[in-house]
Amino acid sequence: MALGIIAALAVFIWMAMRGYSIVLASLVCSTIVIITSGMAFDKAMLEYFPTGALGAFTFAGRFFLLFAAGAMFGRLLAATGAANSIANKLVDTLGAERVLIITVLFSALLTYGGVVLFVVIFTMYPLGVQLLQQANVPKRLFTGAIALGIGTFTMTAMPGSPSIHNVISSVSLKTDLFAAAGYGLFSSAIMLSLGLWYLEKQRHIAKANGEGFIPSEKDKLILANNKQMAMPSWFRSVIPIAAVVICIVSPRIISALGVNGIEVVDYANSQPIIWPCMALLIGIITTIVLFPRILPRSITELGQGAEESISPLIATSVVIGFGGVVSHTETFSQFSQWITTLDVPVLLSIFIAASSVSAIVGSSSGGLQIFLGTMAPVYLDKGVDPEILHRVAAMASGGFDSLPHCGAVVAILAITGQTHKTAYKDVGVVTVVFPVIACLTTIGSYWLLNTI
Repeated sequence: MALGIIAALAVFIWMAMRGYSIVLASLVCSTIVIITSGMAFDKAMLEYFPTGALGAFTFAGRFFLLFAAGAMFGRLLAATGAANSIANKLVDTLGAERVLIITVLFSALLTYGGVVLFVVIFTMYPLGVQLLQQANVPKRLFTGAIALGIGTFTMTAMPGSPSIHNVISSVSLKTDLFAAAGYGLFSSAIMLSLGLWYLEKQRHIAKANGEGFIPSEKDKLILANNKQMAMPSWFRSVIPIAAVVICIVSPRIISALGVNGIEVVDYANSQPIIWPCMALLIGIITTIVLFPRILPRSITELGQGAEESISPLIATSVVIGFGGVVSHTETFSQFSQWITTLDVPVLLSIFIAASSVSAIVGSSSGGLQIFLGTMAPVYLDKGVDPEILHRVAAMASGGFDSLPHCGAVVAILAITGQTHKTAYKDVGVVTVVFPVIACLTTIGSYWLLNTI
């Protein structure tokens, strides 16, 4: 029944905001859904939760290598002093007070270049610690800045973005990655400008209140390590990151230029997980070659990085598993059918449908996939332009998905050492409020332009 799903979501959000274990919250709330919907407990907990299409172990198994490789690469960047060197160069060039703007733009550049968001988080973290200390900015705002850079406009709105959301929409609707480019750029500008305005406003408020950077034990180790080692040149330090980005992006560029038949390029474009892992491996090797002093302890550092990836991977996976249970309820199926019959303007109906599904399952990509597979044909039959359907559905999926039970939100908080209680307000504003405003404004502009 619907009340059961609503109650489960409410309990999940309450437990997350109170700082309780996400693993426990996912199990408790999955049980609430199972009991109230009359599902078979064994089938739900042994199939839908762990191994279904949106299962916890399905996600963990698929993304384990990516989490581990990203964490190991980020660990080496910190251990060699490369992250410290890049941070100092950015501060010298742009000023320490612009740490949040630097974080947003650098994160956005990496994700638009095709670097998977989890890799960006692991890469940005050691850079951010050094920048935050120098600027004395609270880490909660850094978490919000990363979320804005990787989880908003480059994820759903920017035309040409290789994000999974853009790709899913393109494959399902037979459009290209630049579908409704003008509306995507318009929406991106709204998300970015509002997000930067909010973060800078919060930085000034924090400064006035005497709130600054408080390092965790992990942060102290990174900072202590930076002080003990000789500072490498910033140019040499940025080469490993550049190597990763080039490896990930170059196959897409080659394909975009119309060059076909190159086996390695075809392989790279067909492997959205393995290829970034291989790129990170190249980044790891490049780091060791450029900084040979790390070689004697490279195995230790890589091992610690791999271990650090487990906690955020598990936290993210169990939230996905909860969404998997919800998506198999009869209520969810009935809701999917009902929402397409609402007597509202068609683009607003698309927004409500895609937003609702993503909010329920706590995953923008999962919600978008479900929406396109079950509801998109209805809107196409109503005569909706596939390009505008592509863009609106993608943008709508990236708003209410980021409620506290969202797997990506949990991952960002876990990797940066924050909790829902300390940092979710800022993450929620930039990943829920502003994307929703941007999407609704874009829908309004489309309506105006097509009725005048």
